Amino acid sequence: MKTKISVLLVLTILLTSFRLMPGRTIMGKVTSKEDGSALPGVNVLLKGTTTGTVTDTQGNYLIAVPDKGGILVFSFIGLKTKEIKIGTKNRIDVTLEAEVQQLNEVVTEDEKKEKLYDQAYAAPKSGEGYAIRRDMAYQPSVSQAYEAEQPFNTEEYDGITENIFHDAIHSPLSTFSIDVDAASYSNVRRFIQGGQRPPQDAVRIEEMVNYFHYNYSQPKGEDPFSINTEISTAPWNEKHKLVLIGLQGKKIPTEKLPPSNLVFLIDVSGSMIDVNKLPLLKSSFKLLVQQLREQDHVAIVVYAGAAGVVLPSTSGTEKKKIIEALDHLEAGGSTAGGTGIQLAYQLAKENFNKEGNNRVILATDGDFNIGESSNSAMEHLIEVKRQDGVFLTVMGFGMGNYKDSKMETLADKGNGNYLYIDSIFEAQKALVNEFGGTLFTIAKDVKLQVEFNPAKVQAYRLIGYENRMLKSEDFNNDKKDAGELGSGHTVTALYEIIPIGVESKFFKVDDLKYQTTKIDPKASKTNELMTVKFRYKKPDGDASKLIVHPMIDNNISIEKTSDNFRWAASVASFGMMLRHSEFLNGFSEDGIVNLAQGAKGEDKEGYRTEFISLLKADKLVASK
Repeated sequence: MKTKISVLLVLTILLTSFRLMPGRTIMGKVTSKEDGSALPGVNVLLKGTTTGTVTDTQGNYLIAVPDKGGILVFSFIGLKTKEIKIGTKNRIDVTLEAEVQQLNEVVTEDEKKEKLYDQAYAAPKSGEGYAIRRDMAYQPSVSQAYEAEQPFNTEEYDGITENIFHDAIHSPLSTFSIDVDAASYSNVRRFIQGGQRPPQDAVRIEEMVNYFHYNYSQPKGEDPFSINTEISTAPWNEKHKLVLIGLQGKKIPTEKLPPSNLVFLIDVSGSMIDVNKLPLLKSSFKLLVQQLREQDHVAIVVYAGAAGVVLPSTSGTEKKKIIEALDHLEAGGSTAGGTGIQLAYQLAKENFNKEGNNRVILATDGDFNIGESSNSAMEHLIEVKRQDGVFLTVMGFGMGNYKDSKMETLADKGNGNYLYIDSIFEAQKALVNEFGGTLFTIAKDVKLQVEFNPAKVQAYRLIGYENRMLKSEDFNNDKKDAGELGSGHTVTALYEIIPIGVESKFFKVDDLKYQTTKIDPKASKTNELMTVKFRYKKPDGDASKLIVHPMIDNNISIEKTSDNFRWAASVASFGMMLRHSEFLNGFSEDGIVNLAQGAKGEDKEGYRTEFISLLKADKLVASK
């Protein structure tokens, strides 16, 4: 019953956000003919147009169509495409069956004249670069994919070198900044649902793990988060152990959240013209506008060849005025991102609320090409501006020329978070379901430092967080920037451990010739595996507070671990597989699916069900 109410609420909000669109709205549900299960991620396209959407985690969709009707095309990799004439219906439910015919390989340019694509977005051959998918919200026909002249993919991702095992005797400390960003997961999903494996550097395992909510206990003391730890066997290596460290941010009810002073900073340059960019962006912001209260205020700044204010700071009660300003936005021109950022921060400072949440929300594909465009220049600009007490949220849109590296840099340096919006349902998750966590910071500069007991631990490695690593001395340096934690947010980190006395092919260090290292006898007598230390500041504070949490070596079988533990392990192992990690040790995709299915839990919003469907879709992609 709760699921039905949730679905009706989503559809009601979506209908509101589309109310200014001409024609009428069609809704429905797409299910599997084989077992009747819901099918998330199915492309729904109004034939002959670029109007489209995708089904949500429950298989539901919503699409605006002309009064005269038309034909809806339902498609998904590995399933037979189905076309349905709209007629006078306002609800169309569809079942899709598996495609028996094997997918053909991608053809080269020379073969183009001899073959048609079996799939519009098949995986590229080695060395050809990634094929470009025009839009997560629609999929072109075979003839369109054949005829269209696609530009070369210019998406940018920072290189990641996977963390290795470190000696617990000579390197006992591991220090890193928390990361609540979730952009990597939704971006990875976009690639897989488009029939491709994502670029290896697009996969940030910690962001995949932290995309999901975990059932950790709410904090009870004065600290704004609780600390949760768990240990068991690593599912991909029975000789190794896996340690989970989980933080649960205090959940603040929406009505008790402080007032917001928001500035929407919107990229309206020519690169934003695609339907999955500015049109999706405007629909996403409309969902956010519906959540605003009387005490909240919004201003809108846009930038293209130049930057300007299209809406001064306006109360959340004037929703119609804010939405009308969004509707009038059109894409065109170059991208003066630096000028736009400066103007947005200036406006946020002019309307600064000392008792509230002051934040710039940047929405872009990241393709800055005029003004201060380099990562280093943008990084310096944001570092200066954050000193005014204004936080930054970055929302990424689109594909083909997507600049992930720039946007991650901006969010990290701007005391904020980073989202990738690939559909209206992802906007619903980030801006409605997780409204408080996305926009309201309860702790900033949160750092973790783990000291491993060398009498218990031979070697360790942190899974993910490669671009969040800190020096040991950074932990006690309050000038060193770190991650932010939002209301109700959970943060999960995983360590893979090689216990003392275990031989592993992944770690071997020769004994030292000229020196010896003595371990404190107390270390052998204690049952502590490690000590976890945390530092955080209040959102408006400059001095950090220290929390110390010893962890006992109470290893239990993986079958008896919590859903939290097994789910995080399944998502991390999938990320390792996408990154071709040697540490996965031959753990199969079927094993990952089984692990995830056994840890799905209650799954009210259906995000875990969607992940399991994504695993199955990836098997089809990998088999091509």
